[in-house]
Amino acid sequence: MNRPIPLPSHIHYELLLRLLERETAAAVYTHSPQKEKLQELIITLRKAMSQQKQLEESCRVADLAVEYHWSLNEKPGA
Repeated sequence: MNRPIPLPSHIHYELLLRLLERETAAAVYTHSPQKEKLQELIITLRKAMSQQKQLEESCRVADLAVEYHWSLNEKPGA
């Protein structure tokens, strides 16, 4: 049997997005170069999450198991 494909848990994206949208955005001036960079980062994270979901769907269609990981310290089968 094939080993499940390890992927980050969705909560990782959600946590980063919440932090950036709530905390970081509040600390960056509205019309600063940093605000523009922050918006680019948020867009990139949203795209990454969307692409992971597409990969997950592709795995589902191919009947490949996916295993969500919370950290790099997890041991397979633990």
